[in-house]
This record gives sequence, C-alpha cells and structure tokens, in this order.
Amino acid sequence: MTRDVLALPKAHLHLHFTGSMRVDTVRDLAERHGMRLPDALTGHWPPRLARATDERGWFRFQRLYDAARSCVRSEEDMRRIVREAAEDDADEGSRWLEIQVDPTSYAPFVGGITPALEIVLDEARSVSARGRIGVGVVVAASRMRHPLEARTLARLAARHAGDEAGDVVGFGLSNDERRGSTPEFAPAFEIARRAGLALVPHGGELLGAQSVMETLESLAPDRIGHGVRCVEDPQVLDAVAEAGVTLEVCPGSNVALGVYADPADVPLRRIVEAGVPVALGADDPLLFGSRLAAQYAAARELGFDDAGLADLARGSIEGSLAPERVRKQALEDLAGWLDAPE
Repeated sequence: MTRDVLALPKAHLHLHFTGSMRVDTVRDLAERHGMRLPDALTGHWPPRLARATDERGWFRFQRLYDAARSCVRSEEDMRRIVREAAEDDADEGSRWLEIQVDPTSYAPFVGGITPALEIVLDEARSVSARGRIGVGVVVAASRMRHPLEARTLARLAARHAGDEAGDVVGFGLSNDERRGSTPEFAPAFEIARRAGLALVPHGGELLGAQSVMETLESLAPDRIGHGVRCVEDPQVLDAVAEAGVTLEVCPGSNVALGVYADPADVPLRRIVEAGVPVALGADDPLLFGSRLAAQYAAARELGFDDAGLADLARGSIEGSLAPERVRKQALEDLAGWLDAPE
C-alpha cells in the first residue's frame, strides 16, 4: 500500500506555456483557426519523438512545438491555456504553479509583448482567486534570439515583478542549449536580479555537466531547469549542491527527448543523495504525455518511498516563489499527507 501522489501537496516550477496545453485543446484551437496540425498531434498521442540530443531530433521536436504554438492566436486562447494548466495542476495536488512564457511568441496576435504578458498575468490572478492553486509567471528569453532581446524581456518582467499570484516571479532562458552563448545573456539576468526576480535558466539536459557549470558561473541562478547531467562530473555535482541551487528535474522529458533511454536511467537518486534540492516538473505535457503527478510516480519506480516523495514535494515548495503563507500551508498539509495511513 502506498499513499496517493495526486493528494501529495506540491508545487510545479517547470511548465512551459504552450507545452502545458491539453492535446484536445490544441486540436480544438487548430480547428477553430483553420490551422493544420502535423499528424503527430492528430493521431496516436503522445507522439513518438526523435532523440533531441541529435540536432535533427531537436529540430523535429521544435517543429511540433511551433505547430502547437501557431494555434494560439487570441487573448481568449491565451487565457484558456493558463486556466486549464492551473486546473490540471490543482487536480494533481499542486498548490502553486510557476508557468513559463515567452510573450514574443504571442505578441503579433494581441498587440505586442506587453499586452501578451499582461493577459497571462491577469488570467493567473483570476484563476488564483478561486483558491485552489496560486499561479506565478516566469518570463523566459530564448537562446535562439539575440541577447539584446533578452534584455528587453527582462525589463518587461521587472515592470511586473512581485511576490503574489498573478505577478512575474522569475526570469528564465530556454530553448536549445547548443545555441547562443550563456555568458552573453548575463546582462539580462542582472536586470532581472535587480528587480528581485528569481533567476531560473535552463541548462544541463541536451548538453553535459559543463553546461551546468557555465550556467552557475555566468548567471548565478536560483534554480536550473533540468540540470540532470551535472552528475557526469562529480565536481560540478558538488558545486550545485554547495550553491544550494534547486534543480527542476523532469523525468518524463528526459526520457521522451532521448537524454536517457529508460526511466530507470534518470539520475534522480544520485542528485538527491548529493544534497541537491530538487523540484519535479512536467516540462511540456502536450508533447511528452505526462503531467506533474506522473513525475512523482516515476520517482516511486526509482525506489523513492512515501517519505522520499514527501522530500521531493518539500523541495518543490521550498524552491518555489510562492508567498510565505502558501508555502507554510502546503508544508503543513504535506506533513499531514505523510502522517496519514497508507
């Protein structure tokens, strides 16, 4: 007998805006706007993905992602995505969600990057007011674009910075790690740092341990998206632990993208045993086919008992930017989950 991971109080710190969509939602939006989706998004789901560690595989993954994103063409669509992501997370026991968005992707349809971000923030406030879950927003720049654009996004994020639901709580850097130079994005992260935002770049999934070290040294992050390949160099693993940086580990993503061939290969146990704080995340459920609770189920398959799952959930709550009252209540409820009978 084991306790229900759906009832486990937790926070979700690694979820991309487009990738959070339900598959039925993207199909509905495509039909509504007269868009043609690739067969991989209309047939058997989830799609079978090529190895993204190979650049052709990443290109195919990115093409699917772009096809889904192209179906988001109005304020109503954007609000629906935020609302459904929050509802799905709340159903899986999440008390706080930090949804990551690059507003430049949706700006052409709503009048610019500022309206695009403000739509997401407004819907985050609205859904949070219902009381089931709080939603903060992470603004993410893309490695595929010029670092000067990242500074523009950092300034926009800074104008909306806060520590409540419906505020920008962090600034990130996403997309293919093999593109762009991490140090060149440091000025954008400094803008975000001065505004009091958490710094949450990606690193160490498609590239190895050196990517994690470079991210630590160049950006001084509070969290790193993925970071799992730090285990390939014991010195880097120790450096992450010493820095107290939370890793947003996404087992479903790692396997779907071919970083690891099998769920048993995901080095979650090694990371935890090294003293590194961990927050499990679903990354892009639309393409990977698994949401937040499934990541905890995967950890259970890796040998984490209920106390171990509770530690992972605690790491997600403590690593979050949720208001203190939200974190306190979630931690109290987490203790109750662990004290309850199996």
